[in-house]
Amino acid sequence: MIITRTPYRISFFGGGTDYPAWYKTHGGAVLSTAIDKYCYISCRHLPPFFEHRFRIAYSRIENVMHPREIEHPAVRAVLQYLGCEDGLEIHVDSDLPARSGMGSSSAFTVGLLHALKALQGHAIAREALARLAQHVEQQVVGESVGSQDQIAAAVGGFNRIDFLRGDGGFTITPADVPRPRLEALQDHLMLFFTGFSRIAAKVAQSKIDNLGNRVAELNRLHAMVDEALAILQGPGPLEAVGELLHCSWLLKKNLSNQVSNQDIDHLYSIARSAGAIGGKLLGAGGGGFMLLFVQPERQAQVRESLRDLVHVPFRFEQSGSQLMRYQPSAP
Repeated sequence: MIITRTPYRISFFGGGTDYPAWYKTHGGAVLSTAIDKYCYISCRHLPPFFEHRFRIAYSRIENVMHPREIEHPAVRAVLQYLGCEDGLEIHVDSDLPARSGMGSSSAFTVGLLHALKALQGHAIAREALARLAQHVEQQVVGESVGSQDQIAAAVGGFNRIDFLRGDGGFTITPADVPRPRLEALQDHLMLFFTGFSRIAAKVAQSKIDNLGNRVAELNRLHAMVDEALAILQGPGPLEAVGELLHCSWLLKKNLSNQVSNQDIDHLYSIARSAGAIGGKLLGAGGGGFMLLFVQPERQAQVRESLRDLVHVPFRFEQSGSQLMRYQPSAP
């Protein structure tokens, strides 16, 4: 039995510049953190006493004879890519809902790859795990997804991630933010589930199709990574991060008409009126979770103003994808 625990992430600044169609020409950067909400995947060799050879349990249960028959696209792609022919049983449990802007699909892919590699007896470095997940999602599955979520899920921590022109490589630099300042940032953040779900790849594709018309916005989003780090590393008021988040949200909405809608704009307006300085929808947009920057003394008021939404407390997470149980057995 192998069990992996893989964190979800929050992306603060630079989102949109992590699409290969953009950064291979222009470069890109994001500032993001893993958080203490996880995707758990258990995997074991299935004993040969069943009518099926593969059992996949997530929001539904699939019992099939061959990986090509699996309907879940990521599971099917991973098992076929890794050449998994022996019977397997895979269970998925999550702290947060799918299609919610928290990098859930990448956390799932990273966790599954990590588990299957371990079951095959192979150790894999975290950055290599991130690259493998990027390849599976972008090339094997063919999803229109960015390249930051796989890194945050595999590596963990609060990082600046730079995406390089040309070959499309990346570098990871832990954000050099004093611990008291980082703790203060956590204390100013609130996370709410809007109740709207969406298929991130569809929203992302609409952005990708529009990249050539949004060069100024994307260059500005890229520059905000440096600005945010300068604020966090300096002695000035932390509220400037909230103001920068607000500016980035206004820019992000310009990337595609699918990023927001009247209902989401209304929720954001309510939060701002109640005391939130800034915020954004996480992920590609269109629904899911809303991150807000709120001074601690105003948080009760904001929570009351959004009382119909689910408030999710969280903390930053450092460890990335982990093997929680490692007891491989022969097929």
